[in-house]
Amino acid sequence: MAEATHMEPIGGDDTVWDVAVVGGGVAGLSGAVALARSRRSVLVIDAGRPRNAPAGHLHNYLSRDGTAPSRLLETGRDEVAGYGGRIVTGTVASSTRSDDGTFRLQVGDGSAVRARRMLVTTGLVDELPGVDGIAQRWGRDVLHCPYCHGWEVRDRAIGVLATRPPAVEFALLWRQLSADVTLFCQTGSLLDELQREQLAARGVRVVEGRVAELEVRDDRLTGVHLDDGRTVRCDALAVQPTFVARADLLAGLGLSTTEQRLGDHVVGAFVGSDGTGATEIPGVWVAGNVADLSADLIGAAAAGVRAAAAINADLVAEDAARALEGHRALRDRMAVREGDTAESYWDRFYAQPHPAWSGQANTVLVGQAADMAPGAALDLGCGEGADAIWLAQRGWTVTAVDIARPALRRARERAGAAGVADRITWLRHDLGQWQPSGSFDLVSVHYLHASIDLPREGILRSAASAVAPGGVLLVVGHAGPLPAHADAEPDARFPTAREVLADLDLPPTQWHVECAADVPRDTTRAGEHAHAQTDTVVRVRRLEPSSRA
Repeated sequence: MAEATHMEPIGGDDTVWDVAVVGGGVAGLSGAVALARSRRSVLVIDAGRPRNAPAGHLHNYLSRDGTAPSRLLETGRDEVAGYGGRIVTGTVASSTRSDDGTFRLQVGDGSAVRARRMLVTTGLVDELPGVDGIAQRWGRDVLHCPYCHGWEVRDRAIGVLATRPPAVEFALLWRQLSADVTLFCQTGSLLDELQREQLAARGVRVVEGRVAELEVRDDRLTGVHLDDGRTVRCDALAVQPTFVARADLLAGLGLSTTEQRLGDHVVGAFVGSDGTGATEIPGVWVAGNVADLSADLIGAAAAGVRAAAAINADLVAEDAARALEGHRALRDRMAVREGDTAESYWDRFYAQPHPAWSGQANTVLVGQAADMAPGAALDLGCGEGADAIWLAQRGWTVTAVDIARPALRRARERAGAAGVADRITWLRHDLGQWQPSGSFDLVSVHYLHASIDLPREGILRSAASAVAPGGVLLVVGHAGPLPAHADAEPDARFPTAREVLADLDLPPTQWHVECAADVPRDTTRAGEHAHAQTDTVVRVRRLEPSSRA
């Protein structure tokens, strides 16, 4: 059994979870497992106060009959954690929708959680009849469900406290389990003559008079005391609670409960939903007793899985729509328009108000340059400056070159924020027409792929000419088109490592090939699952004069 180290306070980060599950009973945990198995990021927030905590065992849950409720939940929490879900202890005080469409859940400890979808499985509160002693014996020998607890009190003296219709049906369910059943009409006459005759035919005694308190001896129920002084023996007392869904946290979203009535009597309140658990608030699902007051454990678990499947399908549709929108926008940015120059093309590519790339240094550069002593570096096609900033942070003096004004503006701003502005010189040039001056210990050229014409051979040979003796030229390119770019750059060239070396045409007496291979690169973004893209990597070193043959 895994240790419950996942039961930690909620941290104060900006993570947006795919799904926040509020309530860690069987409905919530079953839904969380199904979502986590679909590779959704899932956070379960649970107060640790399950409705069935007073009960010693659970029943009618196939293969788990007689299990302690706490044991079932412990196993469920371990299963959620095993699939990558996270469980935290807490109470959600309120929930609101943010401007970006996500939900913001305010937790009782003052922290907040953001999620794209909510699955609310907070259960219900049993409002018990106002009789002294009932609350203290609840779940032990004061019971409400013959299917959950009836077998355990079979053939014993069972009292049935009738506070509303259907009193007769309730009493007859318990009569199936014992021949010694007494019906107490707690709220006056609930029975007509036909019902009394029916009860008499089944041997159910009817006692008029209000039950005032329970009689308990040696921590066991032995009977009930009536207002008129009588005491009637019973070993178990069946009651009719009012079932009220725990739904206060949904008020901020405009979602309230609906009364469940039986004739003129309110028997409870629930959160309305469709067959999948979807509520009238888009993005909010409910499952278990919060939505179905009569659901047993196995029914609640099934409802949790059903809601999880609907939530995942909803997220799949949203993910596909967002991807399509982004794909079309990228395709539009990357398309060459009539009259485009290199300058107009790349300015348009970087013109959107947000960064085009992740802001992280390329992992190939990090891997290839990590063992190099800092010196002078030339970053050709620097884009928004992530590689140049990483090098500067490691002590390099960097000259970074690009043609796009928006990219260079962002790069300067980020370098200033990173505290390395004095270590980087930003130059705006068209690489196809510019010749570098000076020499550098590292020259890097990344991803010369575009729909617009790029004079690759000339750029690469200019890059090689700028490498100092003993210095390194690093050329990185995609081994093939990225899936999202395939139809956006149909004319892009993806040369192999051998073709890159042929384009460079380096004299073997002056250069040493240190790497010419395909290298997997992690392209996973925050909130995504692991994904790798293969890059072609060529690393060559200019030999020192004394090292040449």
